[in-house]
Amino acid sequence: MVLGFAICFGLFFLLNILFPVKVDIEYSQIVTARDGTVLNAFLTSDDKWRMMTELSEITPAMQTAIIYKEDKYFYRHPGVNPGAVVRALYNNITTGTRTSGASTITMQVARLLQPKDRTYGNKFVEMFRALQIDMLYSKEEILQMYLNLVPYGGNIEGVKAASVLYLEKTPEVLSLAELTALSIIPNRPTTLRPGVNNDVIIRERNKWLNRFKSDQLFPDDIIDDALNEPFNAFRTEGPKLARHFSTRLKYQYPGKPIIKSNLIAEQQMQAEKQVGDYVRQLWGLDIHNGAAIIIDNHTHQVVAYVGSGDFFNTLDGGQVDGVQAIRSPGSTLKPLLYAIAFDEGLQTPQSIIADVPVNYSGYSPENYDEDYKGNITIEYALSHSLNIPAVKTLSDLGLDKFLNKLIQCDFSSIDQKRNDLGLSVALGGCGVSLEQLTRLYSSFANGGQYAHIRWLQEDDDTSATQIISPNAAFMVNEILTQLTRPDLPNFYQNAKNVPLIAWKTGTSYGRKDAWSIGYNNNYTIGVWVGNFSGKGVPELSGANVATPLLFNLFNAIEKENNKEWNTMPSSIQFRYVCSVTGKNPADFCDNVVLDYFIPGVSKNVICDHLVEVKVTENEKLSYCTSCLPEAGYKVKLYNNYSPEIISWMESKSIPITLIPAHNPDCERVFSDGAPSITSPINNMEYLIDKLDKQKMMLSANVSSDVKKVFWYINDRLLTEADVKTPVFFEPEEGKIKISCSDDKGRNTDIEITVELF
Repeated sequence: MVLGFAICFGLFFLLNILFPVKVDIEYSQIVTARDGTVLNAFLTSDDKWRMMTELSEITPAMQTAIIYKEDKYFYRHPGVNPGAVVRALYNNITTGTRTSGASTITMQVARLLQPKDRTYGNKFVEMFRALQIDMLYSKEEILQMYLNLVPYGGNIEGVKAASVLYLEKTPEVLSLAELTALSIIPNRPTTLRPGVNNDVIIRERNKWLNRFKSDQLFPDDIIDDALNEPFNAFRTEGPKLARHFSTRLKYQYPGKPIIKSNLIAEQQMQAEKQVGDYVRQLWGLDIHNGAAIIIDNHTHQVVAYVGSGDFFNTLDGGQVDGVQAIRSPGSTLKPLLYAIAFDEGLQTPQSIIADVPVNYSGYSPENYDEDYKGNITIEYALSHSLNIPAVKTLSDLGLDKFLNKLIQCDFSSIDQKRNDLGLSVALGGCGVSLEQLTRLYSSFANGGQYAHIRWLQEDDDTSATQIISPNAAFMVNEILTQLTRPDLPNFYQNAKNVPLIAWKTGTSYGRKDAWSIGYNNNYTIGVWVGNFSGKGVPELSGANVATPLLFNLFNAIEKENNKEWNTMPSSIQFRYVCSVTGKNPADFCDNVVLDYFIPGVSKNVICDHLVEVKVTENEKLSYCTSCLPEAGYKVKLYNNYSPEIISWMESKSIPITLIPAHNPDCERVFSDGAPSITSPINNMEYLIDKLDKQKMMLSANVSSDVKKVFWYINDRLLTEADVKTPVFFEPEEGKIKISCSDDKGRNTDIEITVELF
C-alpha cells in the first residue's frame, strides 16, 4: 500500500510538472470611487461582465452561506473530497444514473477555468486540477476565484458582476437574503433569472434560509428578517458615471481589474448633472460642449471629472474628453505671469504700468474692449484682465523665464512648441488643457506649491514643487478674490450665491473657448465651455458663459464657505506708496496707498512722477545745469510722463502740461530719453504697390521736453517736424535706414526692407 501511495504521489508530481495549472482570469475592468462605488465597468475581450470580487468584499456571512451550500468540508480537504467521491460513485452505480457529481468548490473552480463536457474522464481531470489549485492557492483565494467565475446567466459571471448589475450594489453590503439568492442562481442560471423569475428565486432562497435556520447557521431573528425581505432584482445596463475619466484610466492602466480612483461618487454625480444641464441651456446659443474637473487642494486628489456635457451626444463630439483637449487658454495664464513678476521684484500690486498701444517688432496686442486706460496698477490690470500690461510684463520678465515655469508645471504642449512661441503666450497664443490649468491654479491655493495629481487611492506621491513663493501666491489670491471685476457675470452683480473664491476667466481669440478657474482652500475647479468643433460663437466669453457654471459647481459641492482662507504669510509686509507711480513716496507725493511688498525682493525706488525743472520766468524755455543762468529763472514741478503716455494722452485730447523746450543756445547733448520710433517697425519687411505710389508714415514717442524731431532716410534729412505732426515719405525698394533725432540731439535708428510689386 505504501508503495502504491508513493507511486500515486510520484505520478501526480510528474503530471504536475508536465501539465501545470494555468489560472489566467480576464476581468472586466472597473473604476471605483473613493467609497468603493463602481463608477464604470468595461466588458472583457470575450464580451463578459466578469468583475473581480476582492477578498475584503467576501463577508463572513457570504463565506458561511456559500461553504454550507456548496462544500461543507471546504477547509478540510485538499481540493477533492474522497468521501464525497466514493459516495457519488456508489450512488451513480447503484442507481444507474448520475445523481451526484461530488464537486468541491475547488473542483468547480477547475471546471470554470477550463470548461469541458461532463464525462468521467473529464471529472478525473477536474480532480487533478483541483489538487494542483489547492497546492498553489489559499482557501480564501480559491473561494474568491469561485465567486469570480460562477455563472449568472447571459454574459454575467461572478458574484460582483451579478450584485452590481442586478442589485446595483457591491457584494460587501449585500443582505443575508440577497447573498443567499445570488448563491442559488448559478445552479440554475437559465430558470432563475433575476428580474424575470424573482418569485421562483424567492421560493428557492427561502428553502435555503430555512435550512440555515435549522442548522443554526445564523441567528433566528436575522433569518426571519431575510425570509420576509423582498427580492427586487432586475437587469441594469451597469454604472455609467465618469465615462471620460474611466476610459482614460482604462487605457492608462491596462489589465488592472479594479482601478480605485479618488473620485467622490456624490460630487461626480453632482458635477455631471450641473455640466449636462448647463450645456443644454446653451444649445440655443449654438454652444454644445462643456467640461469640468475638481481637485481637492488638501490631498491633490481628483474628486470629480466631467469630459463633456453628454458622453452619448455623438453629433457634437460628446466622447471627446474636454479635460484633456488642447485649447487656447485666453487670459488664464496671466496670474502666473504676474506672480513670477512679484517674485522677481519687478512689480507689486500697486505698481503702475502703462496701458497704451505698443508694438513689439510687428506684434501689436489689443485689449479685449479695444480701449486703453493709461497708467493703471498691476492689481487693476490683473483683475480687469487687460492685455497690454500682461504683454509688457512678459517682455520685461523675459519669455524664456515664463515658458520654463510653464514647462515646470507640466504644460507639455508648450514644451513641444516653445521655439514657435512669442509674447502672445501671455494672451493665450499657445495650447493648454483644462487639466493643466486647474493643476496650476491649485498651486495658488497651496502657497505656490505645484503638486502631483493623485488619480488612484494607491498613489502615495505627495511630492510638490515650489513654483512661486507663498508671498506671490497670496498677492495673486487677494487680487482674484475681488468681486468688483468685469468678469463677474452680469446677473450675479447683486446675487447672494456668489461663492467666496478666487477666480480667473479667459476667452480665446475668435471666441472659441470660454474658461473659468476658481479655487479656495478646499477645492480648485476648472471649467471650459465651447464647441469641440472649434466653432466660435459671438456670445461665448469666460465671464458670462463659463463663470456661472463654475459658481454652480462651487455652490453644489461646498456647503460652507471659508471666509478667511487666504492667510497672509509672515514674510510679506505692507508699505505706503505713491498712488501715481506705486513707488516709495517723495516729498511731493500728496496721495499714498497701502501696498504689499516682499522685503529684500520688491523694488525700493523713490517716486519720480514729478520732476523739478528750471525754467524762464515766462515758462517758455527750460534750462539744464550746463546752460543755467545765474539769475532770471524759477524752479517748477512738472509731470514726468513717459513718451508713450504723452502720445496716448494727446491722442485722447487729454490736457497735458509738458516741460518747456530746452534752451536752444545750450550745446549739451543728452543721452537718456531718445525717441522711440513706433512706425515703421524695426527689421520688418513691407510690400508697397508701386503703381499707387503708396507712402509710409513716420511716428515716434518722445520725452515731454521735446518739441521738434528730425527725420532722416538713409542718413539724409527728410524733414523737420513738430512732435505731433505726422510725417510721410515715399520709399524706394531695398533696405532703408530710418533715423529720428530730437531737439536735444538724441537719436534712434531702425532698418526696414521694402519690396515693390
